[in-house]
Amino acid sequence: MRILLIGEYSLIHNSLKEGLIELGHEVTLIGISDGFKCYPVDYSIEAQFSIHPILRIPRKVIYRLFKYDFANLEYGIRFYFFLPKLKNYDVVQFVNEAAIKSTKKIELFLIKKIVKNNNRCFLLTCGIDYMTLKFYFDNKTYKSVLQPFFQNPKLYKEFHFYYTYFKKGHIKNHNYIQKNFKGLIPTDFDYVDATKNYPIFKSFIPYPLNINKFFFEELKIDNKIVIFLGINKWSYNQKGIPYFEKALEIIQKKYKDKVEIIVTNTVPYPVYIKSYNKAHILLDQAFSRDQGYNALEAMAKGKVVFTGMESQVCEYYNLTERVCINAKADVDYLVNELSFLIENPKEIIAIGKRARVFIEKEHHYIKIAEKYLEVWQ
Repeated sequence: MRILLIGEYSLIHNSLKEGLIELGHEVTLIGISDGFKCYPVDYSIEAQFSIHPILRIPRKVIYRLFKYDFANLEYGIRFYFFLPKLKNYDVVQFVNEAAIKSTKKIELFLIKKIVKNNNRCFLLTCGIDYMTLKFYFDNKTYKSVLQPFFQNPKLYKEFHFYYTYFKKGHIKNHNYIQKNFKGLIPTDFDYVDATKNYPIFKSFIPYPLNINKFFFEELKIDNKIVIFLGINKWSYNQKGIPYFEKALEIIQKKYKDKVEIIVTNTVPYPVYIKSYNKAHILLDQAFSRDQGYNALEAMAKGKVVFTGMESQVCEYYNLTERVCINAKADVDYLVNELSFLIENPKEIIAIGKRARVFIEKEHHYIKIAEKYLEVWQ
């Protein structure tokens, strides 16, 4: 089949593409590189003119005054010029409801062009969209990335972008997608409850991971236990970073001769990966129900990851032993879990081994690609 993947989010489409190619399909990926993360795409719609240093100050001023970013307009224009190449695909899959990241009117215009010129269109739920946001707002005690905002509305600056999904323009796009796309596929359990009652819901499919790219080496603890925290300033509270930072302060004082702590802040993806390679334990996020891509990649390498692993997820995979640590927005809980691991280093090694086995069994990129093919067909 000829398959077009639109948009990227934490390497899901890159990994899926690799699996589909292994199975003999022709795959094209178009989108931006997910900002500073620098993910590869076949056709790039990355802004060039809008981010020129000469326009940096005017762009910031206009955004602060009108909440309008010229880069969104440029994404749409660049996508438009690729349209002649984006025809006659058997399957098109959008990474989320705003995969092109343009203005709402332009986005809808481009989505309609894709629907008209191709066979079947499908939608993933990766990140936030109207469906998940509405569910989170209707269920404020549900563990989600919005809980920090519900607890402290003063954090509006970090979360204000989400409100664009409730505007008429985006809801119009959402309604068009629901009427014209053939299927909806949630990619982890942070989205399943929010989407399972929609008519076009097809099936939950776990994230694909190209395990060949992640070398597993059994953890060795010769001296200090290395703990890594990677901060993204754009999602500082959404990830629960303040809880991790406070827990690490306590751990540093409590086990100063037994631990080494590495912290990075908003670095490119390759730098991020290089920084955590020496770690035994990785602190990922405290408000997720399931593992995201960063967590899965670290687990594939045999790291012990603090991330989402709610009972709902454990039951789905029939897990009886821990393959990661279910993180919570609770400093005492995090300190206790970290203390247990530091005082029981054999458990770190055991969890790391189980993590790799789990990834190979449940997230192998070729197995996952086969599941996508079943749903698409």
